[in-house]
Amino acid sequence: MPVHLSAHLTIMQNAAQRAAKRLLRDFNEVEQLQVSIKGPGDFVSQADLRAEQSLKDDLGKARPGYAFLLEESGSFGSENWTWRWVVDPLDGTSNFLHGMPHWAISIALERRQDDGSSEVAAAVVYAPTSDEMFWAEKGTGAFLNDRRLRVSARREAKDAVFATGIPFAVTTPRNRLAFARTLGILMPQVAGIRRFGAAALDLAWTAAGRYDGYWEFGVKPWDIAAGLLLVREAGGFATDVADGDPRTSGDVVAANPHLYPYLREAAQRGLTAARPAAG
Repeated sequence: MPVHLSAHLTIMQNAAQRAAKRLLRDFNEVEQLQVSIKGPGDFVSQADLRAEQSLKDDLGKARPGYAFLLEESGSFGSENWTWRWVVDPLDGTSNFLHGMPHWAISIALERRQDDGSSEVAAAVVYAPTSDEMFWAEKGTGAFLNDRRLRVSARREAKDAVFATGIPFAVTTPRNRLAFARTLGILMPQVAGIRRFGAAALDLAWTAAGRYDGYWEFGVKPWDIAAGLLLVREAGGFATDVADGDPRTSGDVVAANPHLYPYLREAAQRGLTAARPAAG
């Protein structure tokens, strides 16, 4: 039975699919892309910029009063926004530029609350190379295309496969050390740890039960905003190590209900061990 999409989700999915068409063309000609370097290991290409402009145009046309937080262009729109799009036009840019078909478009829609905080109301993570559309709306569940998602049911660390993001050149010393300590805790106890290079898909795959959990330190809100809602709507937990909002702290722990306390404790221990070295 086809799943009925809200107006917001229809807008988000249509925008993602339109941007994906050009990204797929660029991906098939990746060696011809002109790439500028933002920093070691942190690239931005013409593909990123074109995709972001496409998403900005489509989302802005559909909802002219909404604000934006974009990876490449930053924030714009009213500071007193009620609704805001949080967009990563190409999560997994390094994969894309190396011809690896593991990258995604991530769109989250935030709604501001009366107390000034915000919540993620709707989310889309689209993987064009596999045509997998992960989506969720607060209170209605998470889906992959037209199939309902649930986080995995594994209970034991020894059976678990976790995802993470391995630090690279621009990673801060605090986050490098926290990662190393957390990895050292987990490696002897779990079935496997994976690093596929796209945080939005790490969270989407956790929501789909492909991973049992995911942790990372120092990620940006556009990398994770959509994925956080996917995990929660699929029955999992997604917070930072202090049970706060990862969009604020940049540290995220997400897992099924059975393994979340274990993974969160490991990440907390790793982060605590890194604090003295961070100064």
